[in-house]
Amino acid sequence: MVVQKEAKAVPIYQLKVTLDGIRPPIWRRIQVRGDVFLFKLHRIIQAAMGWEDYHLHQFIVGEDYYAIPSTEDPWPMETKNEKRAKLFKVAPAEKARFIYEYDFGDSWYHEILVEKILPPRKEQEHALCLAGKRSRPPEDCGGIGGYYEFLEAIRDPKHPEHEDMLDWAGGDFDPERFDMVEINRLLSKILRAGFYGYFSVLMLSKSQHRAIVDRFLSKI
Repeated sequence: MVVQKEAKAVPIYQLKVTLDGIRPPIWRRIQVRGDVFLFKLHRIIQAAMGWEDYHLHQFIVGEDYYAIPSTEDPWPMETKNEKRAKLFKVAPAEKARFIYEYDFGDSWYHEILVEKILPPRKEQEHALCLAGKRSRPPEDCGGIGGYYEFLEAIRDPKHPEHEDMLDWAGGDFDPERFDMVEINRLLSKILRAGFYGYFSVLMLSKSQHRAIVDRFLSKI
C-alpha cells in the first residue's frame, strides 16, 4: 500500500502592488499562496492591475532579474527563470520589497511590498484582490509622461487632442475606475487546481465571488 505524503501547509502572502511614479497612486492589495511561481505571479499582477499582457516583463529582486530566458537576450545567462522561482524563496519575510516591470518601452515599474505573511488557508486556492485604487494607464500611452499628457487632453474639451485621445482610448476612460469584483473574477481563472478547477470557477456568479472576498476580508 502506497502512503501519500500530506501536502505541506503553505502560508498566504498579502502583497501591496503600487505603480511607481503616478500621483494619486494606483495600487492593489492582493493575497496569493507563498509557493506561487513568479511566472504565475506575473499573470496575477496583470489581472489585478488590468494590463493586457501585450509586452515583455521582468521581476527585479535586489540584483537578480527573473523572466523567461531567451536566446535573444543580450545577457541570457544573467536572467533567472521565473518559472522556477517561488515567491517565498525570493521574498522570505514580511516587509520585503521587489520590482515587477512591465513593458520595457513605457517602463511601468510596480513596487511589490510583502505586507503580511498569514497562516495557511486550505480553502484559498486562487489569488484574491482585497482593495485597490484607480485604473491603470492605457497600454502604449508613453509611460508616466505620456499618461499625464493623455489625462490633460481628455479632461479638457478645448484641448486640441481631446477628441483624438478619447477615440484612441475607445471613447471613454475613467482614471478612478476600480472594479474589485471583476478583478476577482479574472483572478479566479488563474487557479492552482488546474484544468478542471478552471472550468468550475467560471460558473460562479458575481455575487458568489463577492461572498468569497467578503469571507476572507472578515478574517483579516
